[in-house]
Amino acid sequence: MMESVVVIEEAAEVTDLPPLPGIEKAAELPPLLPLPPDVPPKFDTEQVAPTVYSVISRQGVGTVGKRIPLLANHFKVAVNVPDATFFQYNVTVTSEDKISIESKGIRRKLINRLSQTYSSELGGKSFAYDGERTLCTVGSLPLDKFEFKVLLEESYAKHSSTENPGANGKPHEETKRSKRSFQSKTFIVEISFAAKIPLQSIALALDGVESDTNSQDALRVLNIVLRQQAANRGCLLVRQSFFHDDSRNFNDVGGGVTGVRGFHSSFHLTQAGLALNMDTSTTMILKPGPVIDFLLSNQNVREPRNIDWAKAKKMLKNLRVRATHSHQEFKISGLSGKPCIQQLFSMKLRNVDNSNGVQTVDITVFEYFAKHCGIQLTSSAYLPCLDVGKPNRPIYLPLELCSLVSLQRYTKELSPMQRASLVEKSRQKPQERVKIVTNAVGDYCYDDDPVLAACGISIERKMTEVEGRVLETPKLKVGNNGECVPQNGRWSFTKKALLQPSQIDYWAVVNFSAKCDTSYISRELIRCGMSKGINIERPYTLIEEDPQLRRSDPVTRVENMFELLISKLTKEPKLILCVLPERKNCDIYGPWKKKCLSEFGVVTQCICPVKITDQYLNNVLLKINSKLGGINSLLAIEHSGHLPLVKDTPTMILGMDVSHGSPGRSDIPSIAAVVGSRCWPLISRYRASARTQSSKVEIIDSLYKPLDNGNDDGIVRELFLDFYESSQRRKPTQIIVFRDGVSESQFNQVLNIELNQIIKAYQHLGEVDVPKFTVIVAQKNHHTKLFQANGLENVPPGTVVDTKVTHPRNYDFYMSAHAGMFGTTRPVHYHVLLDEIGFSADSLQNLIHSLSYVNQRSTNATSVVAPIHYAHHAAAQMGRFLNFDDLSEASSVTSEGNVPIPELPRLHSNVKSTMFFC
Repeated sequence: MMESVVVIEEAAEVTDLPPLPGIEKAAELPPLLPLPPDVPPKFDTEQVAPTVYSVISRQGVGTVGKRIPLLANHFKVAVNVPDATFFQYNVTVTSEDKISIESKGIRRKLINRLSQTYSSELGGKSFAYDGERTLCTVGSLPLDKFEFKVLLEESYAKHSSTENPGANGKPHEETKRSKRSFQSKTFIVEISFAAKIPLQSIALALDGVESDTNSQDALRVLNIVLRQQAANRGCLLVRQSFFHDDSRNFNDVGGGVTGVRGFHSSFHLTQAGLALNMDTSTTMILKPGPVIDFLLSNQNVREPRNIDWAKAKKMLKNLRVRATHSHQEFKISGLSGKPCIQQLFSMKLRNVDNSNGVQTVDITVFEYFAKHCGIQLTSSAYLPCLDVGKPNRPIYLPLELCSLVSLQRYTKELSPMQRASLVEKSRQKPQERVKIVTNAVGDYCYDDDPVLAACGISIERKMTEVEGRVLETPKLKVGNNGECVPQNGRWSFTKKALLQPSQIDYWAVVNFSAKCDTSYISRELIRCGMSKGINIERPYTLIEEDPQLRRSDPVTRVENMFELLISKLTKEPKLILCVLPERKNCDIYGPWKKKCLSEFGVVTQCICPVKITDQYLNNVLLKINSKLGGINSLLAIEHSGHLPLVKDTPTMILGMDVSHGSPGRSDIPSIAAVVGSRCWPLISRYRASARTQSSKVEIIDSLYKPLDNGNDDGIVRELFLDFYESSQRRKPTQIIVFRDGVSESQFNQVLNIELNQIIKAYQHLGEVDVPKFTVIVAQKNHHTKLFQANGLENVPPGTVVDTKVTHPRNYDFYMSAHAGMFGTTRPVHYHVLLDEIGFSADSLQNLIHSLSYVNQRSTNATSVVAPIHYAHHAAAQMGRFLNFDDLSEASSVTSEGNVPIPELPRLHSNVKSTMFFC
């Protein structure tokens, strides 16, 4: 009964709308019929060996657009001893009893001491040491192998660097503190030759000549020098960024978490030569200070008696604290089982009668500090103690005597409030950032480093001047034959209708929030919809959640709401509007979306309005219209059917992204999502498909997934079939792939693993002729910034740079398609890995720029192309289908950690072709 009410008939696909005027059908192309999805293809199973691709070289630079003088935060580097050679050595460090020493802090201290003690034996060479197993010098050491005994004194315990345990208990990078106090100890350090790395490989790479030794090895050595300098200054290191223990750079974001501002520095090869990329950077640390203050803030409670000690134990484990009465530092291993005033431990006392005798007595922690330390505990007498000992030998410290040491990384996901606070407090206007970064290059005096000096390296103190081009803003087509010209990357639907509005004749509203007036919301939505051309009837039913159910678990609340909803409906609703109690990270959201999209096949829109305004309602209607198959706007050139290189040949656009769980959650699978364009020749309509894969794995392994029965259960098969069905039964002969989130070291994997999977999926449909591919990677996480040379504001939307600061050989460019309203704009770094279609530089840049204006849920140009945005949203939304808390409990039971990866529930056939991710 339940299912018969909600299931929509498959024949009435909600996304099939009449063709738009002006868009010609490609009737002259002969139809090509695919095999039915349930019939295995009949072709030779021994497919042709996959093509081996390599990253292409630059195909030219763009010429169109208004010229604009810019500055980039790259500082030119001169190399005055180009024939210098780095000698790389392997380093092993053990104690005298042959136990390997893994602590980066101890290793760095030992190498520093070694260089002082044995300078003459080492030929007076300066080292570049990475804190682990790699040490480099300019020129060779006297011997290929050394073994030294190095003495480390007790004073190291107060001044050294060591590993920085994160909030999840796993070691991260170095910072200024000791791992533990210890008396003088001897260590064995072995140094053995590994490889030669000529600095000349950089010059050869800049000239476009391949060298035997990869230039990346030489760059790696130079970047090790930068990290070593920061480590010697006592900084926290996070990859190529470093952070000083300076409270002037701290910004409290709430919850016991602090944002700390530092710098990123790294060497890069560019068209203009070797350059130092310098930028400001921010990372998150635990707020230093009294442990009890941290716990109150972290759990958002006012009194210690309200602290959840089970959560506190999990949060504090492996963090570093300083005992204020002894100034020693310790690592937290747990909490005591009883309050300080009751917690007993065994203490050895000398007998008064016999000086050689020892008596063991049980004493409470409270009594010990009062009698033997002269410290009267006040606030923590009835609170648990910190255990800083080992499992079989606890050491208890009262909470009020312990403070968290500074620069301990916080790696958990920030709450929406914390993220908003961080963004607000870490913003820097463009000219402020220019000044800070330029001053930093001068202040750190990188030229003075002995290793860099031996290479004859000198660094300019001013940013690189570069010419940019501002591309013409694309025009948009809206309803009533209207046209919209975005201004500064923005446009509005005020007094404008949607291009293709959907009709909502039968729908329902459900309310999980006690604060909202659903009658008022529905009336305002209907009123606003009329102004946009959307005819919305009154909702058939408004359902309020029973207040008694609000304390139930999320799944139970959703199930009860659906039962009530189904009992009220007489037929399938076209839309369910769901009012949630929280705006972000609401625990009802995942179960609700799963119920609607996977089990029942109903389009749903979730809202949590703080204030009902026309702007808010407009934004909601943009999402609803897109999900129901409507079109809000199109590029004018797309609407007229004159898109270059797309209008004449069936062209499909794929956007690919992988969403990973928050740091420290290795039990959470990653979600790979791909969106594919549909309804060719449009480039504004997409559908999505997603799968789970191993945690933290970036390369997608399920694009093509052959089953034992001969079928393909991969992601892109269903996208190919959907493109065919929605594009006048045409198969794509050109495919443009946009890939997000991969580093340069993974480019070849994108081409030779992911692209070959796409080709295999296409061949599996019985095809012989493979489409032409253009593959583009979009990187957002980089540190190149662009600034107007003659202005205080951010670079204008549509700014492109493809000279000087780009790669000396590869085909890449930077684009700021969006308007930076706050802080400093970060351009997207696009890398063209393959271009079989044959775009000119101008046509490709214009296409990418245009794809930043087709996001149906936005009235702003997006920083990255819409297909990547959509893939990101699809991965995030479908990832919420899974209950990761249950998953975490399951994984904790497994000793080996081999937890099977749970599969994502598939989308219902009624909604799988919709833009549900809008």
